[in-house]
Amino acid sequence: MPTTIHIPAALLKSVDRRAKALGVSRNRLIVRALERAVRERTDWAPEFLEKLRSIDQETVAAVDDLLADVRHARRSKLPHAL
Repeated sequence: MPTTIHIPAALLKSVDRRAKALGVSRNRLIVRALERAVRERTDWAPEFLEKLRSIDQETVAAVDDLLADVRHARRSKLPHAL
């Protein structure tokens, strides 16, 4: 479906250079980037965590321990709100 978006000139130049280096069209590169952005999750869905917490008290404790371990292990980046 055709659509119109506004991309800053400097970014568009970078996109064109990258597309040329990869041997793909500008459109293809942008579509791939958008597909990747939509597909990737940066954090866990709240519904997933709530489902785990609703199983039993042992699982609740395990989920909380897991979240604490993940937060502790993320030294190079600020933790995501989970």
